[in-house]
Amino acid sequence: MRKHSILLSALALATLLTTTAATQENLTVNDKVTVAAASTLRVNTESSAMKWNAKKVGGEHYGKINISEGALQVNGNKLTGGNFVIDMTTIVVEDITNLGSNKKLTDHLKSDDFFSVEKYNTSSFKITKAAPIAKAKAGEANYRITGDLTIKGITQPISFPATVKIAGKAAEAEAKIEVDRTQYDIKYRSGLIGTAADKIINDTFTLDIKLVADTANQTVSGK
Repeated sequence: MRKHSILLSALALATLLTTTAATQENLTVNDKVTVAAASTLRVNTESSAMKWNAKKVGGEHYGKINISEGALQVNGNKLTGGNFVIDMTTIVVEDITNLGSNKKLTDHLKSDDFFSVEKYNTSSFKITKAAPIAKAKAGEANYRITGDLTIKGITQPISFPATVKIAGKAAEAEAKIEVDRTQYDIKYRSGLIGTAADKIINDTFTLDIKLVADTANQTVSGK
């Protein structure tokens, strides 16, 4: 009877050890799968684009500006992070056809009245949170992006909806960001400083952004 009990105990111990080892092995495999799914997709600056629009009393100006670099972090089919850098020296005005007037406004935008481009030749944005929007309809914003926007060396938090598409090792993100320029010490002709009503430039301007990222742009797994 004693030998029988010892045999049963040995069998139970062996079963426990085998089950534990199998569980640990499964966890290890799952962990590897999770790590392999996370990757950083470098932004294709040629395919990506940024447009700006600023309104004033009785009119508006608009143009484009280049994204110099960036990345989107994805895990499977989810966006988890990202960033991009804006080359402020590439500001272009598109609504003025007269070359002299166009250059005058472009130079003014680069001056200390606005973006102080000589001193701050880049602006940047870094995602701090990418939250999927539940039950988002096709073609509509499916993420709420929160992050830090830096202009003229000043960093402010900002949040906006975005449409994100992820397919394998490629991703696209589109968004319209409304920026309050006064938060970045850009107060030229702002109503906040007592500008005459017919001279006011809106305190907010918009950035329409499209980021395209894929494995052809130096994908780095797990970073």
